[in-house]
Amino acid sequence: MARTPVVDQQACISCNLCVDLVPEVFRLNADGVAEVHNATGAPEDKIQDAIDNCPVNCIAWED
Repeated sequence: MARTPVVDQQACISCNLCVDLVPEVFRLNADGVAEVHNATGAPEDKIQDAIDNCPVNCIAWED
């Protein structure tokens, strides 16, 4: 079973980096914080790039 990315919305600073890197998976919601809108929208390595580059480490994998 594939891993699912999750965003800690309390920690998100709305930098938009994950959306810029992987718009197929991440978007900013109505409150302006990142959320996962399509967990299977991109390969895991591309999602991992967003996880690795998040300045507040608010994106992680959930098994």
